[in-house]
Amino acid sequence: KAMLLLKKKRYQEQLLDKTENQISNLERMVQDIEFTQIEMKVIEGLKIGNECLNKMHQVMSIEEVERIIGETQDAVEYQRQIDEILAGSLTEEDEEAILEELNAITQEQVELPEVPSEPLPEKTPEASPVKNRPKPELVAAS
Repeated sequence: KAMLLLKKKRYQEQLLDKTENQISNLERMVQDIEFTQIEMKVIEGLKIGNECLNKMHQVMSIEEVERIIGETQDAVEYQRQIDEILAGSLTEEDEEAILEELNAITQEQVELPEVPSEPLPEKTPEASPVKNRPKPELVAAS
């Protein structure tokens, strides 16, 4: 009878080992399935991103980008030329005219208004409420 009980015990231990192995295999399979699902989401995201890039490439061709960059450079050059003109590359004639005008102004007798002799009233500064606005934060596009 003891031998029969030992055989039964041995059989149940083997059965438990097989069951533990099967549970371990099932857990590994679940983990593999979850990882595969994550991989599928990543691949789907890449696919959508690729489609978006292709649509953007269709809308914006290289020639279009080069044309826009060229127009921008032309506009910057034109603005630089305007700035140079306005910055005052004055000729000698302009300089002489400016000096003559300055001399004429400084030699004129200009009557200035009389300065009041009484002291100025003291002004009390009013407390003005200062509002502290939070600075806007930059948020990355997602």
